[in-house]
Amino acid sequence: MSTIDQTQTPRRGAVPRGLLQTGPVLFSYGFRPFFLGGAIWACVTMVLWIATLAGQIEIASAYGLYAWHAHEMLFGFGSAILAGFFLTAVPNWTGRLPVSGWPLAGLFSLWCLGRLAMLFPDVIGALPAATMDALFLPALLTISAREIIAGKQWKNLKVLIGLGVLTAANLGFHYEAIVIGAADYASRFGISAYITLICVIGGRIIPSFTRNWLAKQGATRFPAPFSRFDMITILASVAALLLWSLSPEGVVTAIVGCGAGALQFARLYRWRGWTTTSETLVTILHIAYLFVPFGFVAIAASALGWIDRASATHILTVGTMSAMMLAVMTRATRGHTGRQLTASKMTNLCYAAILLCALVRPLSAILPAYLVLIYASAGLFWLAAFGLYLIEYGPMLTRVRRQAMG
Repeated sequence: MSTIDQTQTPRRGAVPRGLLQTGPVLFSYGFRPFFLGGAIWACVTMVLWIATLAGQIEIASAYGLYAWHAHEMLFGFGSAILAGFFLTAVPNWTGRLPVSGWPLAGLFSLWCLGRLAMLFPDVIGALPAATMDALFLPALLTISAREIIAGKQWKNLKVLIGLGVLTAANLGFHYEAIVIGAADYASRFGISAYITLICVIGGRIIPSFTRNWLAKQGATRFPAPFSRFDMITILASVAALLLWSLSPEGVVTAIVGCGAGALQFARLYRWRGWTTTSETLVTILHIAYLFVPFGFVAIAASALGWIDRASATHILTVGTMSAMMLAVMTRATRGHTGRQLTASKMTNLCYAAILLCALVRPLSAILPAYLVLIYASAGLFWLAAFGLYLIEYGPMLTRVRRQAMG
């Protein structure tokens, strides 16, 4: 099974792999500009969000402050990391050359245009800003579909469904934010698209990376291979996410959410993550995925009114999405720039910071008296996670690949 880690010779009959030999290193491979841009934007948006909450600045009033914050985390930061992953993984799935050079620079420019437009809806208008932002995801979907179809990787077409839902959710988000004033449905559909992609792709890479690492340690017991159980779990999870997206309250949503959570706990157990604790570059994948079942339990609790909806949402967005993204960003950056696949002390601090952010943010529902402290702490942990990533991995992303070290 091809994964994002595999950078060796492609299968027989495939187009020879290679990287851009001229021009900026930054545009030689998709993960470079999008991981760098996404991490920078993660920090910029959080600084702007904290400054706005503190009353120091005013931003995106024509679009809506809370809508802007949610959009830029889901479809700004999130779409960049997703693009970096897709543009790096798809060539490994298909054996085709990666998108690089001017086409990659053009795609990245579309993403940057969207971020710039969404910063100034008060100047250019909310509708023009939304229009410019809406250009990026359809372009990413078109490129990904072209590469998968050209490579005849029909089994990977299913990941395009998640990307297609995300693209539609972005359009729906703009409509709800501008016309209705709150993008609740589109936000949930967007989050659901990310979680579904994590369930599908995570089910490939986490057992694969775990097995590879355990084999190097001489282990004889490995993660369970993909089976009918995994398919049932994914289908149950999609059903729970669909119910939550359409009707976030009610007993039915709670029951299906609990069922999906139980199946996801069992699925994660089958991957034997506890055997990888001596290498956090592997362990973090399991910890990040642990927030998938936690997220479904939170959905159920929110549906019954036991916790507020925002807390459930942040368990999914910070715990599952962002922690998994950071785990993939660190691993892929190290692997594709010729570094050892082992976590440094600074990388471990990145992981600790994003996990603390995921754990602290939902406390606002339990300890409302400490709301300001909780918001500030969560924001600082977020900035620490992606700031440390930029310090350690930013230079790797902008420099020529090293000779592989193992």
